[in-house]
Amino acid sequence: MTDNKRVSNKQILDEIKNQKVNITIDPMTETELNALSIKIVSRMVKLKSMEDWFDHVNRSDIAGSVAYQDLELTEEEEALGEAAKLMTLMNMFQEDEQYEKCAIIKGRMAQVNKILRKGNKNE
Repeated sequence: MTDNKRVSNKQILDEIKNQKVNITIDPMTETELNALSIKIVSRMVKLKSMEDWFDHVNRSDIAGSVAYQDLELTEEEEALGEAAKLMTLMNMFQEDEQYEKCAIIKGRMAQVNKILRKGNKNE
């Protein structure tokens, strides 16, 4: 179960049962249970509102341009990043048998490889 394959909840529960881990929890009073549930819900709401805010800010055009200005990537570094993204998408589309999308990505990969070859010649 330690490899990188997807694992179902049932497999996890079965593994826990196989390990024979005994966990005992002292019973909570109704008041303690209510206090705990209020804390949990409060934290979840705060996290959700923070996530929504972050997503909103992150999607703005200004956020994208400011975040990458400080990196000052070379053309070759940008091409490597693009190649990694395209390879990931290619694997996903191959698994889903979306071969039209694979063909589009293959064309873009040819452009990226051309940039990378040009960078290798300059070294």
